Order: sequence, then C-alpha cells, then structure tokens
Amino acid sequence: MWTAKSLCSAQILLLRLKEGQLYSCTFPKTHHFWIGIPNSCTVRPPRTRVKFQVSKVNDKQSVVDRSAASAEGTKIPVGKSSSGVHDGSHHSLEAQMKHINLSFAACGFLGIYHLGAAAAFYRHGKKLLTDVKAFAGASAGSLTAAVLLAVPENIEQCKHFAYGFAEEVRKLNFGAVTPGYDFMKTLREGIESILPANVHEIAENRLYVSVTNSKSGENRLVSNFSSREDLIKVLLASSFIPLYAGIKPVEYKGEKWVDGGLTNGLPILPFGRTVTISPFSGRLDICPQDKGRVDLYVKLAKQDMMLSLANLVRLNQALFPPDQEKMESLYQNGFDDAVRFLLKENWFE
Repeated sequence: MWTAKSLCSAQILLLRLKEGQLYSCTFPKTHHFWIGIPNSCTVRPPRTRVKFQVSKVNDKQSVVDRSAASAEGTKIPVGKSSSGVHDGSHHSLEAQMKHINLSFAACGFLGIYHLGAAAAFYRHGKKLLTDVKAFAGASAGSLTAAVLLAVPENIEQCKHFAYGFAEEVRKLNFGAVTPGYDFMKTLREGIESILPANVHEIAENRLYVSVTNSKSGENRLVSNFSSREDLIKVLLASSFIPLYAGIKPVEYKGEKWVDGGLTNGLPILPFGRTVTISPFSGRLDICPQDKGRVDLYVKLAKQDMMLSLANLVRLNQALFPPDQEKMESLYQNGFDDAVRFLLKENWFE
C-alpha cells in the first residue's frame, strides 16, 4: 500500500489543476510533459468505448449485451469491424500471447474489487486461467493473487472475511491506527483460515509477491517458498504499512520487510503479457473508467493512475474502509470490469 504516501502529492496536483495552472499549457494529443512531482503525465485523445451491460454477480448466469458503439454511434458485434468482417484483433491473447500473467495492484481495503474480478475469472474465464503462467501482486493484490492461484473456490469465503475485517476497523475510533488494535493479527488469522496446507507448493515459481526491504528500500519479487509459513510471512510483509499496521516490520529470512506497494504497487513480469487489475482508474487492463475533461495520469509506485477526484476518494477508502453497501458495490464493479475484459479479448465463457 502506497496510499498514505501518494495521497498528499495527488491532492496538491489536483489543486493546481483546479486553479488552472495546468490548463494554461498547450497539450498536443500525444505530447508527454513533466509536472511538479517526478511523475510523467499524458493527455489522451477520445476513443471509442465498448459498452457492455452485465447482470448482478449473484444471478445464476450473467446476461451480457455484446455490442459496441462505433464512433458514428452504430452498434457492431464485438470482434468485427464496422464492415462486418472479423478483424482478429480480439484474438490477440489466444493467438499471439500464450504466456499470460495476472497482476493485482496494491490497494488496501479496496482489495474487495480484486475479489470481484477474481470471481469473474473463476466463473467466466476458465480458458484464460488455464493459460495463466504466473500470478503477481502487491499488498492486498498479492492476497487475491494467492487465493486465485491456490484456492479459487474460497473466493466467497475471502469476500466475507474482507467484509468482516472492514467492519471491525470501521468501528474503531481511529481506524486501524487505534492504540491497542492488532491489524496484523487479524490479517494473519484470515490468511491462515483460507489458504490450504500445500499452498507453498502450488505457489512455487508461479506466485510473485512484491515486498520492500525496510533497511535498503529496495523492492523484491519473492516467488520461492520453502513452507506455508514462509509464504504467509511474505504475504503479511507485502501488506505491512509502517505505523498503520504496526511498529515492527515483518521478519523473513533474517531481514525485515514492509509493504511492497511502497516501491512496486503493480508488478509487471518480464516474460509474456501481464494483464493488470486495479480498483484505481488508469492505463490498465481492468479498472474503473473515470471521465474527465482531460486524461491526466500520474505514476505512483509504478502504476499509471488517472488524476481524478474519484481516485482521491479511493485512496482514502483504501486505508479507511467504506460502509458495507459501498464494499458490496466495489465487489460488483470488479466483477463487471473483469467480464468486460474477458468479452473484449474473447475469453468469456
């Protein structure tokens, strides 16, 4: 989780945007420019958006309107050009990229969005999952990656744990930082109740967890686990925000580690195609689609995020979980956004 670190910088930049300091510049459609903080932004021209309507996740079967609106407003079937001829572009995953990875972004309590996306993969993307070679994640994203890889049938159990965890934190006077509250103990109990005894064997060289060395500040992707306890320690380390989750970092193999989201919030693996999932709107494969006057992006912990009011609200919700109704809505949004991706790439079944 890098939310506490990045919230301030994003708010300052947004204030500048509101005051007109950025609008005074001329932005060519594809021009890259530098803004006050060391992050690059781009302005993206409008593009055709694919529209889908997905039924509630609790229904027995999702009902999807597989039509897309062209620039002229006419509807064309997914996978065909406006002339009605299949262009083959939606077969890119299957035909050109057999080596697929899934990466889940750091996001704190917004990890409930990841669980919705994982549920969609498990229900409607089994063809995709058979081709996935590696699962990666940081912080809450690493927890979802581990569950989807090792025990996807426990996603429902994971969802209810997340709801209960969020409710417990909401009841505290100062949230997770309330004196005497043991954030890591609750998280460990949840992990231990969900992951199977042989999870380390399943995850070996297939699960990549982002962690940060507390002394050097260097990032590491851990993918080798000698025991179930080792894997649990790595997952806990990836979710440990200093001061927020406790005082003492997680010790693993003689060194101390903290939240992987501080240095690499969205791991991109060097082999094959990495499909990216995040509850923050940005340049990602699966994420919410925010709308604004211009598409401004900031790079935070290696994740390109849109500079929007909605994302600022999400940054706050990552640390201070929203109410139950909003948590359920986030789960549904993750499910729907993942279904849209599966349809676009012809992986939906």
